[in-house]
Formats: sequence, C-alpha cells, structure tokens
Amino acid sequence: MKQKRNPQERHERIVDWVVQHGQTPVEDLARAFSTSEVTIRKDLTQLAEQGRLIRQHGGAAPVTRRQKESTAKASLKQAIGKLAATLVKDSQKIVIDSGSTTATMVEHLTQPSQLVVMTNSLNVANQLVAFNNEPTVLMTGGTWDKQSQSFQGSMAGKMLQSYSFDMAFVGAAGLDIERGTTTYNELTQLSQEMARVAGKVVVLAESSKLRHKMPNIELAWQQVAVLVTDDGLPEEAEQQLNQQGVTVMKAALNGE
Repeated sequence: MKQKRNPQERHERIVDWVVQHGQTPVEDLARAFSTSEVTIRKDLTQLAEQGRLIRQHGGAAPVTRRQKESTAKASLKQAIGKLAATLVKDSQKIVIDSGSTTATMVEHLTQPSQLVVMTNSLNVANQLVAFNNEPTVLMTGGTWDKQSQSFQGSMAGKMLQSYSFDMAFVGAAGLDIERGTTTYNELTQLSQEMARVAGKVVVLAESSKLRHKMPNIELAWQQVAVLVTDDGLPEEAEQQLNQQGVTVMKAALNGE
C-alpha cells in the first residue's frame, strides 16, 4: 500500500524547489515529487493562499520583492496558526471556522490522533483528509458564500447544534479590547453558534486587528477563553484582556 506523504513536509520542499528553479509548471513538480498533478495543484493553491508562492496558470513562481509585505503578514498568520495548534490534543472534538488565519493552523494538526473536526471551509476539509492520522472530518453544510469561500446560514447552524466540541477556533476581522471581536458583517450567527457548542473558544487574530474599528460585535470577551495573537500586542492590551478572563498567547516570527 502506498503511504501518504506528510503534506507539510511536501509543501516545504515545493517552496524550496520553486525558489531555486523559478517559475515551474505543475507537471514538473508532480514528476519531481512523485505525486499527481491534482495533488500539486491543491498544494500550490494552499501555498499561494499562505503567501509563500505565486500561483500562475499551469504552475507557480517565487514570491517577488513587491510581495514582501504580504509574505511577512502570511508568515505572521502561520506563526499564530502553529501556536494555536499546540492547544489540540489526541481524541478531541474541535470546530474550525473559515478564514485565512484559522486555515494556517490546520497543517500543524498532523500529530494529534483520533481527532474529530467540523468545519464550514472546503479548504480546511481538503487539508485534513490528506493527513496520515486520518481525522474524522465533518462539514456543516449550508449556503455557499463565495466571498468567504465557506458554508454559512441557518442550515450550517443547525448542524453545529447537533454536536458538542472541546474547542472552537475562530478568526476575527477586528479586535476591540473593551468589547470583543468585531466585524462589518451583521451575520454573526455561525460564530455565535460555534461558541455555544464548544467548551472553550479560541480566537486567532493578528495584533494589527486592534486598528480595525468595526461596528458589530461578533464574540464578546466573556465568550472567549484564549486569544492567540502575535508579540505586537501591547502589554496594556494584554493586561486588559487578562482582567476579562482571556488568556493571551503570543507568537513570534522567530519561533521564540
């Protein structure tokens, strides 16, 4: 039986290959890594979403100087996702919301065994089903939202209500130290439902989200157990969150 390769390891090797060789067609990568073109296309899509490669028609190219800023942002999201993944233990049931930051934690979930994971994101589900540890993957279903590339709506909420989870991992468009996570979108039902069915809510968000002033509260801090962010979060803000019962975990790009 052919053994599955670790997707994270293959991703690292693909990035190294493209950086070394420059613009590379899909078929060349499939041949170099002894895998299918379908798998390579999925890999390139995920790596492009993470800002690590430029996705081009028929292949990929290295990140250019113009994209250094966006790459740094993607690296910060990666550090946050990696730190958040350390909270997940064997045999836990978790729910992962759609979003660019929550998606970065998925590739770091290769170690915990017998996981049950529900998500409303096809990207998250596609990553999970490739793992050697074969987690049980559940989809919320619902109405497909093109903008967020996820399932939303009342049907998704009803599916969540049928389960209970150890933890829910959600993102945030904005952070208000006094009120909670914020958004311009008035449709906050699914995030609220995830919080209701989980024993612990973990929010993943960069510290720069403090500068994003948005009118609608998505989750109040009273509903949040942990904020996983970066070391750019001011000490005063961390103290305020601690006073509201929120544990703050700060990731650094250098991994310290």
